[in-house]
Amino acid sequence: MNDYRHLADRIADDITAGRLKPGERLPPQRVFARRRGIAGSTAGRVYAELVRRGLVVGEVGRGTFVRAAAPAGSGRALVEAATAAPVNLELNYPSAPGQPELLATTFAPLLRPDVLAEAMRPAAATGTLAAREAAAALLATPGWRPAPAQVLFTGNGRQAIAATLASLVRPGGRVGAEALTYPVVKEIAARLGITLVPLVTDEEGPRPESVAAAHRTAPLAALYLQPTLHNPTSTTTSPERRRQLAQVAGDLNLPVVEDRIWSFLMGGTGSTGDAADDPFAAHAPGLTHVVDSLSKRVAPGLTVGFAVVPEARVEAVAAAVRSGGWSAGRFALEAAVRWIGDGTVERLVAAKRADAAHRQRILGEELRGFAVRSDPRACFAWWELPAPWRADTFTAAAAAHGIAVTPGPAFAVDPNRTPDAVRLGLASAPEPDLRRALRTLAGVARAAR
Repeated sequence: MNDYRHLADRIADDITAGRLKPGERLPPQRVFARRRGIAGSTAGRVYAELVRRGLVVGEVGRGTFVRAAAPAGSGRALVEAATAAPVNLELNYPSAPGQPELLATTFAPLLRPDVLAEAMRPAAATGTLAAREAAAALLATPGWRPAPAQVLFTGNGRQAIAATLASLVRPGGRVGAEALTYPVVKEIAARLGITLVPLVTDEEGPRPESVAAAHRTAPLAALYLQPTLHNPTSTTTSPERRRQLAQVAGDLNLPVVEDRIWSFLMGGTGSTGDAADDPFAAHAPGLTHVVDSLSKRVAPGLTVGFAVVPEARVEAVAAAVRSGGWSAGRFALEAAVRWIGDGTVERLVAAKRADAAHRQRILGEELRGFAVRSDPRACFAWWELPAPWRADTFTAAAAAHGIAVTPGPAFAVDPNRTPDAVRLGLASAPEPDLRRALRTLAGVARAAR
């Protein structure tokens, strides 16, 4: 074993045993080298190995710090990390009162032997005609209604993102994305050999000129955007900005992967939705790939992902779904058709919108006076921390109080520009626990002022 790896193992043991605490700063590399009697270059390799293992995080000009939580295993699937903290504000799956009972009534007909035999058959990426028609109706907005023939199905929304990107971008290609983006997309891009390029954003989302500038630097293969209730900032791009971005994409012939996972909270589902939330597909139908799912609308355990793609690209994306093994399960697909058709999804969405608004009011009460960015309809919030807190040390302090939050650097496309902020998921914790956790976090933040 190389000496630097042996030294890294010893520090890793100290972290695992708790002798080095989350948020604790390691000595500067030159000091570490002097204490250990090793070359400065060897010390640099030790620290780089610890970063590679996910045990520490290095911040330019500040130093190297023990991470707030143990890293996930190298074989982690395309899912958000879980935690054993008593109050989990990382995962963010909304639930409605009586949800299990409501869903159970739908499952009963599926368990008939004749229906079950059909539901156990493999499902193609194109699903069934009934599924395509149901999904097209579910995803429609006042200014846009997809053709059923353009709808494809995956096991979940993450797989829909992966399939569309895999069909559009070759390994080594560049994809423009908001400077802060969904962490799982960073993982997907790494697995596919794609480089994410941060776009300059403001209070309305990506700036159109930043797309053109990034493309001039080196050609982009596509854009990945979250114009509706952007995760983590809750920003919703205005209709005019959407038109401008669609115009730039059209001028550059850039395909767009539009993530609309949280759009159901806007009231944009069906004919009663918000016209301001029409997707890019309403402006650039030949370029836009809309991805969505039932995981937030219904439940994460039995879900279906949707990809609405330009007519000319149906077969290419379907081929990516097949080759990636990302097809939806037929049983889940049959359940989804019933949930959509009998009004179950509509009832759950209405309840979850009301719950999100209620939890936002709790957030406003408990974190009044802090720099918190959110939308009254969102299930999460972006907290720009007061000095002297850093994202990782605050995350560690929260964990010490039994509260899990997501540090801002997890969302940063550029690892050299990481925000001192945390994302708070409001949807999963029981309401009393949420209020207590937010109050505790406010106290922690004030204590360091």
